[in-house]
Amino acid sequence: MKTADIDYDLPEELIAQHPCERRDGSRLLVVNRATGELREDEYRNVANYLRGGDCMALNDTRVIRARLHGQKDTGGRVQVFLLREETPGVWLALMRPSAKVKPGTVVRFGGGVSATAGEVLPDGRRRVRFEPPNVLDVLESVGEIPLPPYIHRDTPESGDLTRYQTVFARQPGAVAAPTAGLHFTDEVFAALDAKGVDRAFLTLHVGYGTFKPVAAETLEEHRVDPEEFEFPEETAARLNAVRAAGGRIVAVGTTCTRVLETQFQHGAFTAGAGVTDKYIHPPYTFQGVDALQTNFHLPKSSLLALVCAFAGTELTLKAYQHAVRQRFRFYSYGDVMLIL
Repeated sequence: MKTADIDYDLPEELIAQHPCERRDGSRLLVVNRATGELREDEYRNVANYLRGGDCMALNDTRVIRARLHGQKDTGGRVQVFLLREETPGVWLALMRPSAKVKPGTVVRFGGGVSATAGEVLPDGRRRVRFEPPNVLDVLESVGEIPLPPYIHRDTPESGDLTRYQTVFARQPGAVAAPTAGLHFTDEVFAALDAKGVDRAFLTLHVGYGTFKPVAAETLEEHRVDPEEFEFPEETAARLNAVRAAGGRIVAVGTTCTRVLETQFQHGAFTAGAGVTDKYIHPPYTFQGVDALQTNFHLPKSSLLALVCAFAGTELTLKAYQHAVRQRFRFYSYGDVMLIL
């Protein structure tokens, strides 16, 4: 399939630069795969479109303050963007300006934290070794929330500390938020409980590669970056019970979808942990997901390819064109679709 087939025109002013005033006040576009019908609503009413016995699968990863600002001993400023911890204290990272940071250079941050830069890797990343090695313990005091590249602000705002996290974020490790989950509130969960909609949690630490566009001419040539996940025994058992009782599995986000499809094996969900580089694009037969809640994604991205695989390319682009005409808000801080 040609990558150009999942392109669309998006006016820049529709890229949300700030979150909606209320999480559950985001606009909701409900897409019916069987009929092709599109229906507009507000997210606070999402329970109206689900059934008792359904189960929402939620990603409880927590965004770390992955952007660090430091100085070399010469006084030169260096920005370090953490990507993934390989071993205790050793991280893959992006450094700017990388060309001016020679291997062996020590970069010092606040709080007595320093990092030694390694060689430049083939993909432009750097391996950095921190002292002390327990970086996650000090990021709250020395790091910044890493907003996506299409949110154009010089520095994060105080509200980003909470609004670029889901209300159920628990497991630190992501460098980007699982944005489909940003719309939940206690009131939404209460409405879902009243409807008899269950929920289950998994973890996938969203990596910086989530923003990487598909540069290849065809979707098949693209590769997604591996991301760490954990799929607990309790979650696998709960989802298997939901399916056995005739309920639907509602994946909240493309991140959850990739884990669910990775861990649906031999006709059932199987607990496990590790890394997944599951890349879903048309054509694809879904086995672990019956409905999908997802934000509006970048043109020619692997995330949009997944949505096209789930809803069909024609219907997905119809929904996106409708959202553009109706001035929906796009990307991480934007509005949301529920595809049934």
